[in-house]
Amino acid sequence: MNQQFELFEIANPCIGVCTSNKKGYCFGCLRSRPERQLWHDMTTEQRREVLRLVAGRKQRIEQMKQRKGEQLGFDFEEVIEIGELFYHLD
Repeated sequence: MNQQFELFEIANPCIGVCTSNKKGYCFGCLRSRPERQLWHDMTTEQRREVLRLVAGRKQRIEQMKQRKGEQLGFDFEEVIEIGELFYHLD
């Protein structure tokens, strides 16, 4: 198999949020605890695999948001002014 030479190191996907859900996935970078803890010791190929898994997690989250929005009739991306939530009976 042909080895590919890496010119650039794969950057750590941490965005500084560093808060985990019950399953241990970070809300900021969507990595698991072991993925975060072992990042600096991983090979380039292992890091690529983690980033592939993160991309899949992001996609599933977006799909869940979309389904939830369709069920509730909300557009989570829509900005609603507070005044629009209430109406006045003048």
